[in-house]
Amino acid sequence: MSSSREEVLRRVRDAIGMPSGDVVSPAPVARDYRTSGDHPAGRPELVDLFAGRLKDYKATVVRCVDDNDAIGAAVGGALRDAGAESSVIPAGLTPAWSAGAPGVVVDTNELTAAQLDEIHAVVTGAAVAIAETGTIVLDSGPTCGRRIITLVPDIHVCVVHVADVVESVPEGMARLDPVRPITFISGPSATSDIELSRVEGVHGPRTLIVVLAG
Repeated sequence: MSSSREEVLRRVRDAIGMPSGDVVSPAPVARDYRTSGDHPAGRPELVDLFAGRLKDYKATVVRCVDDNDAIGAAVGGALRDAGAESSVIPAGLTPAWSAGAPGVVVDTNELTAAQLDEIHAVVTGAAVAIAETGTIVLDSGPTCGRRIITLVPDIHVCVVHVADVVESVPEGMARLDPVRPITFISGPSATSDIELSRVEGVHGPRTLIVVLAG
């Protein structure tokens, strides 16, 4: 410990009358908040709530059956509709999902921000989705990829399995690996200035397209 820090702490102890070396026990924290929802993951009402939240956030929702070829067709169609001419994918993405994607580049952990800025879109999976908040969670795993590839391209197409849609934030957190870098996405990137002028695409993709499979 630095001498300056020791001096500051000594003065604090003197001010509050605490002898040196005393340990203060932290105050107990009540953990009585809700940790589970009323519906199990993947229930139709949860999926409808999640889709509704996404639409409120100005995201596009595409529904398809939970089949790799159907997912690939939905992804390809979404990219064409968005006008994308190139796309980057994580190395662990299911190959069929990007079969119809234009100009596919597989991320090798070497693509720079400048190189990614030249790519129109990114296609990923998701670790979990939260219905109450309309939030998609990426965990930097094989199908989610590096955080940078989901922040630089202007279009993000994210595949979410219906079975991975949970009701509440605590349920979503319980499914995540706490040592992985986590990204929470609630709609396309947007911010407002002091005059409430909405600006999109500042902190991430301007366009979010969610393919709900199942």
